[in-house]
Amino acid sequence: MRVPTRSTSENVISQLQKLGTQQAQLQKQVSTNQRIFLPSDDPAAMGRMLSIGNEQSQILQYKRNIDVGTNLAQASYSGLTGLNNLLTRAGELSTLGGGVLNLESARAYGSEVNQLLEQAVHLGNTRFGNDYLFAGTALDTAPFTVARDGAGQITAATYAGNLERASIPLSETATIAPRTDGATNEGIRDLINRLVALRDALNVNDTTTVHAAGVGLEGSTDTILGAISENGAIQLRLDVAKTQQTSRADSLENLASAEADADLAGTMVKLSQTTTSYQAALASASKIMNLSLLDYLR
Repeated sequence: MRVPTRSTSENVISQLQKLGTQQAQLQKQVSTNQRIFLPSDDPAAMGRMLSIGNEQSQILQYKRNIDVGTNLAQASYSGLTGLNNLLTRAGELSTLGGGVLNLESARAYGSEVNQLLEQAVHLGNTRFGNDYLFAGTALDTAPFTVARDGAGQITAATYAGNLERASIPLSETATIAPRTDGATNEGIRDLINRLVALRDALNVNDTTTVHAAGVGLEGSTDTILGAISENGAIQLRLDVAKTQQTSRADSLENLASAEADADLAGTMVKLSQTTTSYQAALASASKIMNLSLLDYLR
């Protein structure tokens, strides 16, 4: 009597294919240390990983925003400290010019103030990349325009920016405005015009007006120092926000690893077991095929 071998052979082949697929999957897990490659591998875990990935993308954007904000704040700080330094020198010159001087000495001080004045306009129109720093949200407009006399000296300054202040998101619930506010920007305009008044008073040795201009510059110093203090607080907030987002990113990376990473030790045990089963199935298939052939020959 012949043994019905077709069904047996099909079962053996099916079992070999199944074990071969398992073996290949486990080998891939061992080599990559990943256990999920397709949604069908673990639909629930894949859903959680997609959610984690979306949150990671958001955090990456927040970190980019923080870097942009930090660069803007640092550039603004540089401009503000430059203005504060020239104000310090202008205050010294107003004190010197308020004393008893001859006209020649007063005009020498006036000439130095004129250089400080040009520097103040340059700092006020500082760019970061292609954008003006002290223009509010009018980023493509030079914020400080000046009128000049026939000799090319500045006679007055106007503020061409606006009083708005753009914010950038640091997280789902927090934003920050890294640039200076409108009051500070208008204060820079006033600073420039007070330097004009000081220079002109020194050029004619008008000690009364020199003293008044010095008092005005003290107000400008208060404005700039206030802006520098606020800038420091902004940079601190940005540092804290970056630390928080970095910590979130690390936590999410750990969660993603917990979902996707293979248990290497356990996977290697399974691979060994599957390989043994596969080899046993091959040996069994060989015997079955030989018996079937002998039965056919009989």
